[in-house]
Amino acid sequence: MRVPARLVPLIAVGAASALLTGCFSGGSDSASGQGKRIRLAMMQPPRSGLSPLSDDAFKLSRWSTAETLVKLDADGDAEPALATEWKQSGPSWSFTLRDGVTFHDGTKLTAEAVVNSLTRAAAASPKPRILDGVDLTAKADGDKVTVTTATVDPLVPQRLSSPQLSILAAKAYRGKAVNPVGAGTGPFELTKVNGTSSAALDRYDGYWGTKAKAPGIDVRFVPDGTARAAALRSGEADIVEAVPVSQAAVLDQDLITEVPMPRTNTLYLNTEKGAFKDAAVRAAAREAIDAESIVKGVYEGRADVADGLLGPALPWAAELRKPVRRAKAGAPAGKTITLGTFTDRAELPEVAAALQQQLQKAGFKVKLDVREYANIESDALAGEFDAFILSRATVLDSGDPAAYLYSDFASDGSFNISQLANADVDKALEKAGRTPTGDARRKAVIAAEAAVLGTDAAVPMLHERVIQGDAAGVADAAHDPRERELVTADTYIK
Repeated sequence: MRVPARLVPLIAVGAASALLTGCFSGGSDSASGQGKRIRLAMMQPPRSGLSPLSDDAFKLSRWSTAETLVKLDADGDAEPALATEWKQSGPSWSFTLRDGVTFHDGTKLTAEAVVNSLTRAAAASPKPRILDGVDLTAKADGDKVTVTTATVDPLVPQRLSSPQLSILAAKAYRGKAVNPVGAGTGPFELTKVNGTSSAALDRYDGYWGTKAKAPGIDVRFVPDGTARAAALRSGEADIVEAVPVSQAAVLDQDLITEVPMPRTNTLYLNTEKGAFKDAAVRAAAREAIDAESIVKGVYEGRADVADGLLGPALPWAAELRKPVRRAKAGAPAGKTITLGTFTDRAELPEVAAALQQQLQKAGFKVKLDVREYANIESDALAGEFDAFILSRATVLDSGDPAAYLYSDFASDGSFNISQLANADVDKALEKAGRTPTGDARRKAVIAAEAAVLGTDAAVPMLHERVIQGDAAGVADAAHDPRERELVTADTYIK
């Protein structure tokens, strides 16, 4: 049985707070106002040495140290960043680079530097998710860069907004691994990385745009959600990302911000082997799930029950969605399944325990396997689980859900945990990917979502809300549902 957060012994909170004692010591400037460094507690430590070719790219973006050619506005439309304008001609796009930009190592932003970064990303193994199914090449032409895809792609500007396609100085690529230290173009320069424990950034006075108000950022990676919340409560951290719902209720409500986000808590079912190779058994698992009780019991009402893979952060999805035709449920007949998830998001082990009970009640025998994400991802992608619970961002990379759907459910998708290989799904995904942006594309995306849901390869349970903690003195921290921004040039401590 879940223990309500308000009943957690105070000694446990104190112990969690002790985990951070001294973590930020020496990081803050003694001056007041904008002279104070920002102390930031983040949830997940780097998985790949902060390589931009991995999910670590979003840390670089949230610290405003690495930048892309294009960024997205609130509606997901492309707008200038390191590129000031662009023009399409068939499968090619010409991007004009911003003048006067220097990398943190003092070298200039050139077309050759951009081509180098994009070429390394396109040749990476595995590829950045945003390039799943995309054959992309880049060529320098004076102060312009021509990006060409094998087929006409209406989403090239949005793709180039992905933090995984950040543009770094040549020095970042000299070793086997990409090293972003001192190689970005943002208002903050990454100066030090201490493995998976901490990082430090200083204001970059040569920044091409508005100079950062804060002199720097001191980052600590704190996977324990109780410890992160305790750091906010005790004043040891200024900004805390991903406050667990179990802790939100016991914090000063003026210090937390809650925003519906494009993140879906989904149960992925292995369609290639095991019990869930049978569509009728997958349907039985779907019917056994009571998502509403999970929202109320685990998330304390701070989430939304899912009707599809795309949630309220994309309001057009509900407006276009139609009933989905699914297989008829069969009998589990005591089949044994292994259900996996990870501990980095505090709610997921509780979700797994609740699902275990629901599936057992329906007739399944359920074994749980819960680890840190870094230790379980490879097994999940290799199809080692019958079922896997994942908290998945649905527009993380391009601002467009087609890329997420392709990555997770295409036969050759790089994040295909369900091991799904379905011709109808592939056809729908390909159509969504090539449809021009606008209403037609949104309809094609919903059609692709329906094709995926019809297989029961994935059972969406709920849509999360991001809960961020900002200390009373924090000004202008970003509250970004896409999780691309956190500390910006405008953020400072009063």
